[in-house]
Amino acid sequence: MASIFGRRIQVSVWGQSHSPAIGVTVDGLPAGEAVDTEELQAFLNRRAPGQADYATPRKEEDRPEFLSGLVGNITCGAPLTALIRNTNTKSQHYDNLRDVPRPGHGDYAIGRRFHGFQDVAGGGHTSGRLTAPICVAGGVCMQILARRGIQVRAHISSLGGVADTVPDYCSQTPLPAFAAGEFPVLSPEAGEKMHAAILEAKSRADSVGGVIECLATGVPAGLGSPMFDGVENRLAAALFGIPAVKGVEFGNGFAAAGLTGSENNDPFVVEDGQIRTAANRHGGILGGVTSGMPIVFRVAVKPTPSIGQPQRSVRLSTNEEEELVIHGRHDPCIVPRVVPVVEAVAAIVLLELLLEGEAV
Repeated sequence: MASIFGRRIQVSVWGQSHSPAIGVTVDGLPAGEAVDTEELQAFLNRRAPGQADYATPRKEEDRPEFLSGLVGNITCGAPLTALIRNTNTKSQHYDNLRDVPRPGHGDYAIGRRFHGFQDVAGGGHTSGRLTAPICVAGGVCMQILARRGIQVRAHISSLGGVADTVPDYCSQTPLPAFAAGEFPVLSPEAGEKMHAAILEAKSRADSVGGVIECLATGVPAGLGSPMFDGVENRLAAALFGIPAVKGVEFGNGFAAAGLTGSENNDPFVVEDGQIRTAANRHGGILGGVTSGMPIVFRVAVKPTPSIGQPQRSVRLSTNEEEELVIHGRHDPCIVPRVVPVVEAVAAIVLLELLLEGEAV
């Protein structure tokens, strides 16, 4: 199972949704870097379940226990390993899913891949629960990046037909840092409407998806490589490892296809002696390499497939169609909790690119 990504920094995620613990090992972090565990916990709390009426009621503290890689609170050059204990599992809700797969989930495909031996409880190793240890790794990388002047921040761009405020894609001022339980949008009015859309879907035993936009400010020009090792390639590969992500675009993305070259090109200008672009339709990446402008990308997150409505499925043991009603605790919308995960994944990739650039 491909649960390891990265080269200069390697991240290995382990565990299952209902196993005794889940965790992560991060190899390649620079030594001598302080880790503020309170700041890290505040970041993890943004992703943790059971904190809002739009999230699953499953309660987990998501408090990491560091087994290696730190001396005191300083990285020592050894692989950083942290575990998070699972304390509130109800595996019996998933007993029937080995034979009757959930529509929209990986149950059937994963079952074929692993010949029926996969862990079905809570989605096993494919569960969004495994994004908690990713946030441990990413939260540490975000602290290291911040000391180098790089900030990675995301918000909900659109959800339920409601659009958030469009940020200034040329500004090197980072987006706000959201707190746990705070709806991650720039416009409170848009947030209220998005929240209402989630609760409306929840009342119908349904779910909604959305689009998350992420900006990385302070990124120097010259990171990455052309062709198959570009910044977009590296980020997209990691971002698609987040469960429920179905699309990634950079800068103008698909909208660029409807423009002319004169409309889409970003003119180069000199401001305060620095070369930059007058606009940032390219999203901070040209030819696979950072341009020095803020990196801008968006990810599309599908609606939570576990819904309370009856759905059509099949019973694998009899090869007959059957109606399925899913039990258990599920988010009517996972988008708000995915926002810090997007930040975490982006931070891991950008720190790796930065360290590679420093080594050149």
